[in-house]
Amino acid sequence: MTAPVLGIDIGGTKTAAALVDRGGRVRERREAPTPARSGPEAVLDAAGRLAADLLDAAAGPVGVGTAGTVDPATGTIRYATDSLPGWTGTPVAGALAARLGRQVRVTNDVNAAALGECWAGAGRDHAHVLLVAVGTGLGGAVVRNGRVEAGARGAAGEVGHLPAPGAERLRCGCGRRGHLEAIASGSGLAAAYAIETGTEVTGRTVADRAAAGDALARRVVDRAGTALGAALAGLVALLDPDAVLVAGGAAGALLPAASAAYAAELPAGWAGVPLRPAALGADAVLVGAARLAMDSHDLERTSTR
Repeated sequence: MTAPVLGIDIGGTKTAAALVDRGGRVRERREAPTPARSGPEAVLDAAGRLAADLLDAAAGPVGVGTAGTVDPATGTIRYATDSLPGWTGTPVAGALAARLGRQVRVTNDVNAAALGECWAGAGRDHAHVLLVAVGTGLGGAVVRNGRVEAGARGAAGEVGHLPAPGAERLRCGCGRRGHLEAIASGSGLAAAYAIETGTEVTGRTVADRAAAGDALARRVVDRAGTALGAALAGLVALLDPDAVLVAGGAAGALLPAASAAYAAELPAGWAGVPLRPAALGADAVLVGAARLAMDSHDLERTSTR
């Protein structure tokens, strides 16, 4: 298969589709706001329209990275947050296959990002990678020998629900308090800053204020980064990866403190495991979704020989 492959990224805010070549480069892309409040059918229609515009130039199956926990066997959403209302139970693979007339492979968006980074980004020289995505929430993915480790429910790598010191008063997206996502995420920065100041602003604003010299904002950001770095050091001892990658919109703000805590807490036996920023930015999910499609196509060809 030498023609590009089509990858789709379905998020709570935006949906994108792209043609990705065999070198992991995005050649052409389309993007539109996700009509999340209009329900799953509207979201699938929007993704289908973007993909159809590029489909004639694409070969093989279509890959999708989407918000939510995905059943790896069926491509159906097992669980999703309110960022995509009604998304739980949506048969994404089947519904998009019916719209596009192609086989469709689906994985969680953070899993897709990890595949993309291991193929064409910061993890390209490593077979075993832990990736965490620090955005509004906190997601994670584990790659073993170049393939995402799905787990029994398609949810392996969800680091956001680890207990985290300092998060006891903060509510996680799952509804409970004291989890890593509750402190080391955009929503966590916003909540912690509100407790400190009584002022409600976004996590991005907290990061911007910290960079501009706001002492309280700096304390909130440093505390979040420290919690993240310490947790990642412990996970390295558990998972034994070659590298740890940090992606997402809030990653840059948390990385300085996270790197310091990671270095301080990393057990000696894993002292050489680097903590690095991811490299592909907004293209990571699209590139990883395309890789998923390529891998499934190559596997099918091998099995039929």
